[in-house]
Amino acid sequence: MTSAPVNVPVRRALLSVSDKSGLVELGQALSARGVELVSTGGTAKALRDAGLAVKDISELTGFPEMMDGRVKTLHPKVHGGLLAVRDNAEHARAMADHQIGAIDLVVVNLYPFEATVAKGADRDEIIENIDIGGPSMVRSAAKNHAYVTIMTDAADYAELLGELEANQGATTYDFRRRMAAKAYSATAAYDAMISQWFLTVDQGQTFPETLALTGKLATTLRYGENPHQSAALYVPNGPRISGIAQGRQLQGKELSYNNYNDADAALELCAEFKGQAPAVIIVKHANPCGVAQGATLLEAWNGALQCDSVSAFGGIVAVNTELDGATAAAICEIFTEVVVAPSATDEALAAFAKKKNLRLIITGDLPDPRRSGLMVKPITGGLLVQTRDNGAITEADLKVVTRRAPTQQELKDCLFAWTVARHVKSNAIVYAKDGVTAGIGAGQMNRRDSSRIAATKAAEAAETYGWAQARTVGSAVASDAFFPFADGLLAAAEAGATAVIQPGGSIRDDEVIAAADEAGLAMVFTGMRHFRH
Repeated sequence: MTSAPVNVPVRRALLSVSDKSGLVELGQALSARGVELVSTGGTAKALRDAGLAVKDISELTGFPEMMDGRVKTLHPKVHGGLLAVRDNAEHARAMADHQIGAIDLVVVNLYPFEATVAKGADRDEIIENIDIGGPSMVRSAAKNHAYVTIMTDAADYAELLGELEANQGATTYDFRRRMAAKAYSATAAYDAMISQWFLTVDQGQTFPETLALTGKLATTLRYGENPHQSAALYVPNGPRISGIAQGRQLQGKELSYNNYNDADAALELCAEFKGQAPAVIIVKHANPCGVAQGATLLEAWNGALQCDSVSAFGGIVAVNTELDGATAAAICEIFTEVVVAPSATDEALAAFAKKKNLRLIITGDLPDPRRSGLMVKPITGGLLVQTRDNGAITEADLKVVTRRAPTQQELKDCLFAWTVARHVKSNAIVYAKDGVTAGIGAGQMNRRDSSRIAATKAAEAAETYGWAQARTVGSAVASDAFFPFADGLLAAAEAGATAVIQPGGSIRDDEVIAAADEAGLAMVFTGMRHFRH
């Protein structure tokens, strides 16, 4: 094969699209340049209705569309016109012998498989919306991009017309090559969605033999976790949720990689309080440093901030209800990187407008904390894949293991602390009282140190705010995994905790229970662990 020509004139175009956005305008512009339009079915009708001369694909192939349109473009006169190497003598002779005309431009987008699944269609309709001819044409045109221009995205029509205008009706090799790469990404994503549906939905496989993951670039970021790293945000193909990636940023400078990561951690925990009393979550380095519920959002903000006002500086804030002006003004009193909320009042927007660098993200809703899905983590040479930690417990699931049963208030505090602990990096210890975190110990190599760190933070808060005693006194303490030894539990007792919630399951459970009884603690087992690494 000789080197590809730089410019290739567009004399014949084949158009076959499901999404007809911009179709008529494109057809008119091509027709005005003398480009012959060849089309199929509904696309041809839309062009004719606009007064354009269009040749049916059946005129090109000599065969009618058949089998409900399943067989119309799968023909040598189509794919020969797409795949022929124009300056190859043997290819040129075959085209002449079989009366195959060159096709210079292909405009195709595919049957709406994703939208059909999303609307809850039955299996037959879903199968019928698997495109065959479209991907075949896309791949043929993209392979022969040396001579053929392939367009799969209506957003690129304007650039195509600009190419034709700048090059006397031709496209450049660089443009054709870029569009070919985009076309293969489009068919790869399309096939991946079909594969995922067949394997996971239609056949119920959690971990298929081949895992097809695709996503669309949402934005590039300034850098990654550190300035020497590159980073970008991708949105997975498939069903949409109300997440950080889908949120609207109303103000503030560009979000960084770390901002997205921390804001996501804040939103995930905030979703646990969806539809409940006003809640505020403050996150720093992907760990909550203060969580509270209150009668008002302002009350919840004050409670969350008082848990660890030192760590809250430069943190991420998420709220579970509409952000009001008073709470926004209070948040502005300390340096905050990002605020995430379902919505915000005009008064809140006015308060934030004075802090031009503060980012405000509006999600419109909170994600379902119990949603299913897969979590993917790259490791050297592979991918670790697991289902989401969407397990949950209720009061009915708790097993009292100590002589003293917890009071109703202690049970309520236990469940609140447990909700927060599942979002804290292991080893995780969370003290809570009256819907407010009193101290959080995260990411330590042993549980005793997490207990002590959380208690120390609570003691510092008491000193800062002039309280008579730390909020850990009379609190409930949650541990994300079992206490392997009694030392962590005893550290919590020393801090004043009166109730404990933990999974249980240690070979030393009897020793830990005995220590709890000796200290007068009430303890419940959940039977469920929530490690977070």
